[in-house]
Amino acid sequence: MDGSTAASHPGPLPAYRALLASGVLETDDSQLAAAERLQDLFTKLRGYNPPLRPGGVISRLLRLRPAEGAPDARANGLYLVGEVGRGKSMLMDLFFQQADVVRKRRIHFHAFMAEAHSSIHAWKQANQAGADPIPPLADTIAADAALLCFDEFQVNDIADAMILGRLFASLFDRGVVVVATSNTRPDQLFAGRPGRDAFLPFIALLKQKLDVLVLEGDRDYRRQRLHGMTTWYIPPDAAASRALGDAFTRLAEGAPPRPRKLLVMGRTFAIPLAAGRVARFDFASLCATALGAGDYLALATHFDALVLDAIPVLGPDDVNEARRFSVLVDALYEHRVKLVASAEAPPDALYRTGDGARAFERTASRLQEMQSQAYLELAHLT
Repeated sequence: MDGSTAASHPGPLPAYRALLASGVLETDDSQLAAAERLQDLFTKLRGYNPPLRPGGVISRLLRLRPAEGAPDARANGLYLVGEVGRGKSMLMDLFFQQADVVRKRRIHFHAFMAEAHSSIHAWKQANQAGADPIPPLADTIAADAALLCFDEFQVNDIADAMILGRLFASLFDRGVVVVATSNTRPDQLFAGRPGRDAFLPFIALLKQKLDVLVLEGDRDYRRQRLHGMTTWYIPPDAAASRALGDAFTRLAEGAPPRPRKLLVMGRTFAIPLAAGRVARFDFASLCATALGAGDYLALATHFDALVLDAIPVLGPDDVNEARRFSVLVDALYEHRVKLVASAEAPPDALYRTGDGARAFERTASRLQEMQSQAYLELAHLT
C-alpha cells in the first residue's frame, strides 16, 4: 500500500474518534474497545487478497493462478455481540468502509443464507445426484469476498443449521475472514432446537476462527436518538425534506449512506439509500411500483427505521397504492420499525374515499400509534 492509500484509509478507530469529536457519537468505553479491536484486524488485513483455490470452479473459469506472497490468512475474524442498539452495526460498517481488502462484502446474514440455499438448489438441479454442492459454493463465495461482514448473525432455521458447519469450514479453508454482529452469543446459537447437538461443531469452529467481543454498554443508543424526535411532518415541502435528512443522519449513527440490495425470493429489491440500520425511500418508489408483502417484510426485518418522503393524499384512483401502503405499514408495525415521514395530511386523512377506505382506518390508527413515545421505545423485532 502506498502512502496516499494508507492516508485515505486510516482505519475504523480514527473514523470512530472523528465521530466522537464531531458530537455524532457519545463516549462509550465498550464501543472504543471494539473499535480498537477492529483497528487491529484492519491493520492485519491491509492488502489482503488470498489466491483463488487451485482447481476451484471459479479459478478454472477465469484461468487464474494462485498469487504468491499473499498475506497470512490466520488473522482471526471478529464476532461482535450485544443487546439491540449498542452500536455493533455502526462499528462494523466503519470497519467495512475502511478495510483495504480487494474482495469484500457486507450482507445481512439471513440474505446470505437465502443466497446459499438458492445456489445449492441450482447446483443440484444442474448436476448428477449425489454431487456435493458445498465446495463449488465456497469457491464462488470466496472468489467474490475474502472478507465477509455479516449483520444480524442468527440461526433459527434447521435448513441453515444443517449446512453452516461444512460451508464455513470450507470458507475458512479458502482464507475468508469473517466479521459478524449478533444479539446472541455463540454458545446460545440455535439453543433449545431439535438437532442442536449436530450444530455444536459449528459453534466450536466459530469460536476458533472468530474472537468474541461483547459490547457491555447499558445504553440503547438507537432508542435514545428517537426520544423526543418528530416523526410526522406536514406538508412534504423543502423544510420537511431537510428534517427527514437530519433524522436519517441521526439514526444512521455515523454509518456511511449508500444504496443497498436485498435478495427477496430470488430477485433483487433495491434500496435507494441506506446507512447502518436505517433506509430511505420516497412514497412513489415504495408504494407506486410492483412491490409486495415479501419486499416489505424484507425491509422490516433488515432495518430498524424507515425514512419515507412525500406520502400523498390518496383517492379512488389510488387503490393499489393505498393497498401497498397498508401492507407496508403492517410489516413495519409488526416488526416495531420506526417510521419518520413527510405527508400531505395526518394519517386519518390520507385515504378517505375509494375501495378499501374503511379498512384503511386500521392503517391510520397504526400510523398514529407509531408516532407515540411508547412505540418508539419498543425494541425492533427481526
